[in-house]
Amino acid sequence: MQATLASLATVLEAPHRWWHPYLPLASRLLTAEATSTADALNRLRGDTNAARFVDQSALPDGEPYESFVFRTGCVPTRDNLHDLFNGLVWLAYPQTKHRLNVLQTAEIERLGVSGARGPLRDALTLFDENAALLRAPAPLTDALRRRDWRALFLDHRAAWQSATLVLFGHALLEKLVQPRKAITAHVWLVDALDDATLAASLTTERLASKAFLPLPMLGVPGWWAANADPDFYADVEVFRPPRRPK
Repeated sequence: MQATLASLATVLEAPHRWWHPYLPLASRLLTAEATSTADALNRLRGDTNAARFVDQSALPDGEPYESFVFRTGCVPTRDNLHDLFNGLVWLAYPQTKHRLNVLQTAEIERLGVSGARGPLRDALTLFDENAALLRAPAPLTDALRRRDWRALFLDHRAAWQSATLVLFGHALLEKLVQPRKAITAHVWLVDALDDATLAASLTTERLASKAFLPLPMLGVPGWWAANADPDFYADVEVFRPPRRPK
């Protein structure tokens, strides 16, 4: 527990822009007098409708994680940053996390846990682990759909001041504890960032179509100092040109 909080404290010493939406909750975690990550997260729940957090040992052998969360309303939580970030997202977006859990559990009941997961479960996992939420002017979203990195990051650079980008995936947050140029999010375009609207956007049809757009996180203007140099975007291993139609 103490090692996990120490790692979080290091992150918050000079937080990058992507941490800002979670700073109030994360700062409160550091002052929580708790015996475990689950205990600390529960102290932040207040009157929210977020799930309750329990120690990982509460998950019975053989029961799928998602099924247990659905059955009990409790989230098994280990003392590490990955599960701590998962808890922060549960606290910030309880309706959306619940929607993901409902859909995952339904697919597990339909298909079981062995064999192929199917496109819907794959998409649900991608969203939960690696999604970023973007509300942005049309020139940015159009350029992102085309993978036109020059237009997205240079030609329309000023338009990012009117955009809002929030990280949702807890594995994405964990990866950005040690930022690397190649870290890429699965962007989910939204009209609004409130929890209820986001949850409603998670239709099975849209998810199964994998309506995600790749976005190299350190390319976002204002999120990484080195991208002030246009040559930052010349790295085709990260900012890959769009695939040519077959």
